[in-house]
Amino acid sequence: MAPLPAHGSVRLSAGQWQVGERPGERICALVDDPRGYRSLLMQVAPGPLGALHAHEEIEQIYVIEGDFFDDDASYGPGDFLLRMPGTMHRAGSRNGCTMMIVYTPLIENPK
Repeated sequence: MAPLPAHGSVRLSAGQWQVGERPGERICALVDDPRGYRSLLMQVAPGPLGALHAHEEIEQIYVIEGDFFDDDASYGPGDFLLRMPGTMHRAGSRNGCTMMIVYTPLIENPK
């Protein structure tokens, strides 16, 4: 995992898959920048909704394979989900899934 580059493009090697917080969850960190930018691949085992929670950043989820669901809907390969900071949610998977998750800090545009 790496911070954002100062400029230009950088080819990053994906980190090793690590055991996640919940049983059957694996995480491969890609970007972890101290300013709050994070990108990761996540594999989720079949299971019920997790604990209700929210994130301080914008959360973007792209489902690569399998299925993923929350209190609002079910998602499959190619689906993209965008959650704004503070949105309470729980999530799970009926058959397991692999997804890419990107967290981005919300930057207010002062006028």
